[in-house]
Amino acid sequence: MEKILIEIINLLAVFSLITLPFLNSKRLGIVALVTITIQVLISFALVFLVFTHGNVEYYYQGSFITGNIPIRIDYLSVWFILLISFTFLTGAWYGFQYMKKYQEQTSNLQLHAISYILTFTALIDICIVQNAIVFLLVWEIMAFGSFILIIFEHYKKETLRAGINFLVQSHISILFLTLSFIWVKVKTGSFDFATITSYSALHPSMGIGLFIFLFIGFAIKAGFVPFHTWLPLAHPAAPAHISGVMSGVIIKIGIFGILRMLTLIKTDFIIIGYFILIISVISGLYGVILAIIQHNLKKLLAYHSIENIGIIGIGIGLGCLGLGHENQWLVVAGFGGALLHTLNHSLFKSLLFYSAGNVYQFTHTMNIESLGGLLKKMPHSAYLFLIGSLAICGLPPFNGFVSEFFIYSGLFKGLTSNQFTLTLTMLFSIVALVLIGGLALICFTKAFGIVFLGTNRTEIKADKYFEKPLHFYPLYLIALIILVLGLLPFLFSSTLLKIIGLFQINSGTITIGFMDRTLTNLTVIGAYSFAFIILTGIVFFVRWLIIKRRTSKADLTWGCGYVGETKKAQYTASSFIRSYRKLVEPLLYIKKKKIGAKGIYPNSLKHITHPYDRIESYLIDKPIYLFRRILNRFAFLQNGNIQSYILYGFVFLVAAILFPIFISKIMVFIHLLNQL
Repeated sequence: MEKILIEIINLLAVFSLITLPFLNSKRLGIVALVTITIQVLISFALVFLVFTHGNVEYYYQGSFITGNIPIRIDYLSVWFILLISFTFLTGAWYGFQYMKKYQEQTSNLQLHAISYILTFTALIDICIVQNAIVFLLVWEIMAFGSFILIIFEHYKKETLRAGINFLVQSHISILFLTLSFIWVKVKTGSFDFATITSYSALHPSMGIGLFIFLFIGFAIKAGFVPFHTWLPLAHPAAPAHISGVMSGVIIKIGIFGILRMLTLIKTDFIIIGYFILIISVISGLYGVILAIIQHNLKKLLAYHSIENIGIIGIGIGLGCLGLGHENQWLVVAGFGGALLHTLNHSLFKSLLFYSAGNVYQFTHTMNIESLGGLLKKMPHSAYLFLIGSLAICGLPPFNGFVSEFFIYSGLFKGLTSNQFTLTLTMLFSIVALVLIGGLALICFTKAFGIVFLGTNRTEIKADKYFEKPLHFYPLYLIALIILVLGLLPFLFSSTLLKIIGLFQINSGTITIGFMDRTLTNLTVIGAYSFAFIILTGIVFFVRWLIIKRRTSKADLTWGCGYVGETKKAQYTASSFIRSYRKLVEPLLYIKKKKIGAKGIYPNSLKHITHPYDRIESYLIDKPIYLFRRILNRFAFLQNGNIQSYILYGFVFLVAAILFPIFISKIMVFIHLLNQL
């Protein structure tokens, strides 16, 4: 049955590839929406079947190159299929309304819809295929489909630049994955993922090197620092529903790859655990530090994706240390927290990006400094953004609190270890996670306060009536699930434990008693969230009793003696975090510029700051600049002289003929030396 469902999903993708190019923009959206909805419903059925009846394995007959192609659908596969499917479904329904602004771009919309369906299908196939050649092929389809989705507005220079950056870095990721799979093929003679287990079991030290290569390949897609530089460019450039899908799903396929390899590789998990934990702590801190100083709302959210990838990585590193030290609680808390936060992040980050998309289509800008007072003009989007903000900050009673609590509990449990290195690492990780949470609160207080509260800071040509049902119905569905997961986290406890069971510790599987204790802990977390809601309700009820008989008066806000425009007396995004910026400025790269400061009595004076990623400057900009300088040295070759070009061709032909002869002579000489 599972095989038939997978084949139907792939056939629907082929159907869309054939039919969508012949539809006009009105029918196109409906057919694409129906197709992706059917695919998602089939995926949900697949998830239910596997979680109910267990893992599935079957083979397709391949060629002499690939060998047999194994399809293995286990609990880890369907967990990621679940979050991929739900995010693509909400993205499709939200995008159906969002893309109506571009109805005149029929050819663009056709390519966009086809790429959306193909990318979804490729992501599903990535989760189940365990043949290296086919895996790389499907990964390439996913990467190229994502590229097409990002550059929808390809007529904008910054969009095209972001898309090309994404495509190049995606292929660097593919290069590392290819080298890793070739390594396994050379050593084992097979492209089957199962051979990774047998090879690493025989050569544990080589398994560490293999994992690092695989980790780099998947970490580029996931957005770990320093492989993150494509995220802050691609997320703001893409349409809002694509930004939500990229942050909610596409970067998570990198997390899936890392977790999949951890279920296969048998090596020293203590070394791997420390390696992942250190990179993850750096990613979490660096992401949130840069997020706070951003002026572009979608770029701010993009850096928070890096931060949350760091939090997920902390959980994975903790789980690996649990495997190495044979500590069941670290395994459950680490991998359980990472898996749950992967799902949670896909929910609240897609909610935030969709809400930001509503802001963009209403105001036609993402510049936080230009916004303000949108709560009264678009209340649905404002309150939904607030729910997403509270969830991403890890506050009860929302889902982010549950997964972060899981990871915290594992870290505190690690403090009780009698090993100094582990205890010290846990201590620093706790401090880092606390800093990440505190800085996230500052960031989203700034984002929500500046964008939705107060009054508008500049004159913006906004639509008179904007919010329509499809602008917020999918978002309310996401918000509902965020709240349900926060209040009833035990609904996923048995599911999580099935997935965690794939990560076997040396002393055996996770015991039934330990599973029961984990279920109890999740029930307690939900109870605390319910208690928090009740307490909040009591506070507001008491407040209502106190003020219900008082008369309310409204007047203009005091302008500190200034009788001009009150909007000038508001906090700006820059002034709100000025103290923070001064504190961390040595770590940041901020370009400052003064405008209009000419003459003795200038009419106006502006001070503009542009935050920039120091790692992007060092790893991307400077190497490209040096490469261009080297190429400019050879500019004389392109002189426009036909005779010169004929000479170049002649020299190339001579070199192509002589080079093999030269190599053969060297080989003969080496052979003679060996005989002597």
